[in-house]
Amino acid sequence: MHKPLIYAAIRSPRTRAKTTGALHSLSAQELLAQLYRGLMSRSGLDSGELEEVVLGCVTQQGEQAGNIARSSVLFAGLPKTVAGLTVQRYCSSGIDALAIAALKVQAGIMRCTVAGGVEMMSRVPMLSDGARIFTDTDFSRKCKTLLMGSGADLIASVHNVSREEADAVALRSQNLAAKAQDAGYLKTSMLDVKTMTGIADRDECIRRETDSQSLAALPPAFAALGSTGIDDFQLRSHAGLSAISHIHTAGNSPAMADAAGLLLIGTPGLAESLSVDARARIVDSTTATDDPLQVLTGCIAATQKLMKKNQLEVSDIDLFEIHEAFAATIVVAQRKLGIPDEKLNVNGGVIALGHPMGATGALMTVSLLDEMERRGLRRGIVAAAGAAGSGSALLLDREMLD
Repeated sequence: MHKPLIYAAIRSPRTRAKTTGALHSLSAQELLAQLYRGLMSRSGLDSGELEEVVLGCVTQQGEQAGNIARSSVLFAGLPKTVAGLTVQRYCSSGIDALAIAALKVQAGIMRCTVAGGVEMMSRVPMLSDGARIFTDTDFSRKCKTLLMGSGADLIASVHNVSREEADAVALRSQNLAAKAQDAGYLKTSMLDVKTMTGIADRDECIRRETDSQSLAALPPAFAALGSTGIDDFQLRSHAGLSAISHIHTAGNSPAMADAAGLLLIGTPGLAESLSVDARARIVDSTTATDDPLQVLTGCIAATQKLMKKNQLEVSDIDLFEIHEAFAATIVVAQRKLGIPDEKLNVNGGVIALGHPMGATGALMTVSLLDEMERRGLRRGIVAAAGAAGSGSALLLDREMLD
């Protein structure tokens, strides 16, 4: 058994998923090629040492289809001996990619891997793959798999989350992200990316003008969808509910984004080939499932499962990065897990920073690692929700490197 260690991490900025977004001119392969080069430069990794790349990517359509992990390796000019594996578990895909890479290292299958994720939502929009699970209403209801916004409003309804509580989560996320950006904390592992039109060098989804009044003025985003029969279906499936609370808006929902992130994972022996020391150990990973109709609570279940498995309490964990998969999820996570504000998403979450789906788990892991190092902390947990109630989580430890 080998201890899977994180040696280096790199990410692109998160930019708006629009044609005006700073990364829009790049394909996913073009973006990843710059990150591969940056990761090797920062770590001293010889590309000949690399055995496999594992990437999360949700919408595997068009430019992102055809096993983007392998195609990006070849496009970047890395050795043909580098294998590629693309993972899809919706918004937890980046965490699952890291877990798979770590398990291969732990089992002795691989000595040196790179894992992370990519999503260029301005070029390959969400749902453009036309998955039947989201386009065939009868089929989706039979599978109890609804769109994320409907699941978020159901979470709010089941757990009595108010609009004011949800907006407070969003405002906190925006304020913390803006402060972190001003302090330079978001630049630690960021690579300035060359585009066809200039340089992308900052996270651009943060909405600094947000305040409680502007959030309160926004209309519900998913009430019309609910009126198509989804509300009735949810109510029939949850005895005791009399109505669905449509509290989620464009302001307290994740911001769609373009981005990619990569982490170098290897055995302790890999250090001999690098110019950097290990930054953290991936101690454990897990996946859990919850009510599929609530869609997004899997990140809570995964966090609970991981902590129980490792006999840890909230007091044992220094920082948590939990997927702001709509604001109600965070409200319920804090209620169920008892995580204080000072330990949770301390530099903002994806509501403010952006949610490039397949890359989000990797970006959250990079953020957690950077902040643990900055503060000199030991343990951290990162967790993200997938679709249909699934969720995945990782436990990192900066003192268990030997």
